Amino acid sequence: MAKNDLIGGALWDAYSNKVSQRMDNPTHLGVLTEENAKTKNAQLIVADYGAEACGDAVRLYWLVDENDVIIDAKFKSFGCGTAIASSDMMVELCLGKTVQEAVKITNLDVEHALRDNPDTPAVPGQKMHCSVMAYDVIKKAAGIYLGKDAQDFENEIIVCECARVSLSTIREVIKLNDLKTVEEITNYTKAGAFCKSCIKQGGHEERKYYLVDILTEVRSEMDTQKLKENLQKSADGELAFKDMTMVQKVKAVDKTIDDTIRPMLMMDGGNMEIIDIKDTSDGHIDVYIRYMGACNGCASASTGTLFAIENVLQENLDKNIRVLPI
Repeated sequence: MAKNDLIGGALWDAYSNKVSQRMDNPTHLGVLTEENAKTKNAQLIVADYGAEACGDAVRLYWLVDENDVIIDAKFKSFGCGTAIASSDMMVELCLGKTVQEAVKITNLDVEHALRDNPDTPAVPGQKMHCSVMAYDVIKKAAGIYLGKDAQDFENEIIVCECARVSLSTIREVIKLNDLKTVEEITNYTKAGAFCKSCIKQGGHEERKYYLVDILTEVRSEMDTQKLKENLQKSADGELAFKDMTMVQKVKAVDKTIDDTIRPMLMMDGGNMEIIDIKDTSDGHIDVYIRYMGACNGCASASTGTLFAIENVLQENLDKNIRVLPI
């Protein structure tokens, strides 16, 4: 098959040489029969799997001996060249393994085995589902041999079929690394790096779970948990000033002033009140105050008294506090 017979232009360059070679000359294409099984004193297993997203299908043949070892394997693939190459490599990876070992082969194992070098993907992202099909037919064959449902081999809810990334893994990674974007999820897990169907609705293949929705849900849970923790810390007096709500900050400043500065101001016929508190872009926390009584217009209101108020708040609440009289 000439390159341009399959696809044209630069997209062909996204396929490894191993993939193109197995497209044209698959090593394990063929059929195994009951007669082959009898000759080798083995059990014949035949499994079929079809991918609804693209219409491709694969039939897998195993000969399994009395020790559960796959002593021979063949495949027939109905679909694109990538499906043929992936199925061919999948069969090769199965040979010599026990059924229990073979079922642990993933689509990523198939794709990595088809790479020309470890750092360059073997196929374009939109064709990654072909290696998923190879993975699924292994589970089907193993299920037939072991008398199990193919789904019994999948203990996790898979969000990204291409990279075999589970829902629990994505949720855990978001929480552990405080991820805020889908791009960060992809960088950490590879979910969404290939066909991108799992990122949001409207992709190559419809999914039950999407990264954008998972991210929104987990971030909401994290925010709710953080709020609960902050409220508890506030009640216990452990919450950092910068993490308080505006109301909590005002109360904290007022209490600190009441306990330290205000009694001295009132002794001289003065007082003060908190007008506003603002977080600045350079990391400061500006506390706006208004002097009252004898303090209003006092010469030390902008020097000694102001410095005393600022120092007390910095020592007791946050070193980045600045006090600004208005």
